[in-house]
Amino acid sequence: MNTPRAHLVDDDEAIRDALSWLLKSRGLPFAVYASAEDFLAAWTPATSGCVVLDMRMSGMSGLDCFDALLERGSTLPVIFLTGHGDVPLAVATLKRGAFDFFEKPLNDNELASRVEEAMALDTRQRAESATQDSVNARVSRLTTRERQIMELVLAGKYNKVIADELNISMRTVEVHRANLFDKMQVKTAVELANLFKTGR
Repeated sequence: MNTPRAHLVDDDEAIRDALSWLLKSRGLPFAVYASAEDFLAAWTPATSGCVVLDMRMSGMSGLDCFDALLERGSTLPVIFLTGHGDVPLAVATLKRGAFDFFEKPLNDNELASRVEEAMALDTRQRAESATQDSVNARVSRLTTRERQIMELVLAGKYNKVIADELNISMRTVEVHRANLFDKMQVKTAVELANLFKTGR
């Protein structure tokens, strides 16, 4: 996984320098790009942190870059930098999933704080995604019968009820349940339920 950093995308060298100095003063790792095209060329699914993206640039605009990121399935939080006339546009991007926007001239401290929050959000989301991927991988190893029993265990049903519903013996339920718990790497039905508490 790449080191989480703020990816500064702006075609104005003075703004890139000012933002670099600001983030350096906060001890935040960052990378700078002179165009949306440069950033997209460097982006991979492992790119982490957040994006600070100028809305209007020569060449590809910030909005087009945002659209390209969405098309690629990126979940990187995006903070837009806008001129006064772009505020309605910036508000519309928030509704489409942008993290925030700042109107120029910028409030440095507020922007730096939001960059920190955006990077923390990305870290949390990636950890949750990795956990979900791990759970999904475990579920994929279950047999059809083990999945049936898992659903009934998650519904709070006892072995005897599960045996009756599936028309199998209690001993068979116990064997499948033991295999299920082993594959899912849990010891109890409560631990099993906790794997899915964020929604299945």
